[in-house]
Amino acid sequence: MALKLPILPGGSESRLSKFGDGNHNQNDRRRETLLTVLRRGLSPRALAHDEMIVVQHIREGRFQRSLSLVTAFSSLLSGLEVTYEHYIGSYSQQIMYTPVILSAGLLVTRILAVFNRWAARVLMPIVSLLNALDGLIGFFLHIRGIHRKPGGWRLPVFNVVMGPPILAPLLFMSSGFLGLIATFLRREDDLMPALPKKEGQARRSLWLDILPQKITRDLSTIEQDIREGRFQRAMGIATAITGFFSGFESVYSHYKNNFKYRIEWTPVVLTPAVIIAGIGTVWSRTIARTLLPITSALALLDGSIGFFYHARGILRRPGGKKHLVYNVLYGPPIFAPLLFAATGFLGLLASLLRREK
Repeated sequence: MALKLPILPGGSESRLSKFGDGNHNQNDRRRETLLTVLRRGLSPRALAHDEMIVVQHIREGRFQRSLSLVTAFSSLLSGLEVTYEHYIGSYSQQIMYTPVILSAGLLVTRILAVFNRWAARVLMPIVSLLNALDGLIGFFLHIRGIHRKPGGWRLPVFNVVMGPPILAPLLFMSSGFLGLIATFLRREDDLMPALPKKEGQARRSLWLDILPQKITRDLSTIEQDIREGRFQRAMGIATAITGFFSGFESVYSHYKNNFKYRIEWTPVVLTPAVIIAGIGTVWSRTIARTLLPITSALALLDGSIGFFYHARGILRRPGGKKHLVYNVLYGPPIFAPLLFAATGFLGLLASLLRREK
């Protein structure tokens, strides 16, 4: 006996089929709309427009949120680097914990600064200054550590290479420097023009109000230049200094490996070029617009490639992924190339800024 399906009243079958077709059509329209938006967003014209907006924000000093986010990432990298370097030293002194704690503080305050003006104007400069002070103290302690090794400074090359990394604390300070720069910048959505530099009218940072006026007069002028995006020379010098620090670190780090691979010479060769371009920015606008971005882009690329090689070197150690933590600790410093790449970022940023008046 054959079963007959009941016929729904009022042509319900046709209405259901039309309802299903309507859903499919609506999904197709949404998919087409999404694809259209993606094509427009990734089109050369749209990318060029976005690039113009970014460059304009940088030249006007309106990139506080963006720089805070970048420096948060930099704090994370430098914090991880110093964490496992001091772990190798068994945290023999309690002060070795301070850069680890400050790195976490920098990371948190800079993420807060992305969303909160008060955190950007008050918390971030305080933690950044503590970071700078801790870097100076760490530099002194590293020098003392080299001096206390057998032979001391009578065996400078051996003890500098095999002792605590002498310039690493100063390189750690670069994250604090960027935090101080971000403090003075304007936010991306701040459409108000920078205040004129007239005595008694220039708006001071909240944290500057606790200092005497005589001390902060020059700082107020510097702050106004930063708010207007006019600090190309200062950023060029900062690029040269961080280039020297990171380049020196790469020299003796690769010296330990006897420069086994030819590519290990690339940061050694690029470092003088970055330093020359950064210092040359002080006197020449042409160098700031040509040589500095070229050398900085090469440093950024070289640091990225170095990160790949260091990661590959860690995986090729005995045990590979099975003993990943051990190999990260005692293998090539995995985040060191990215700190060299950060020098390239500073140089590219400096090339887009305006010059001081």
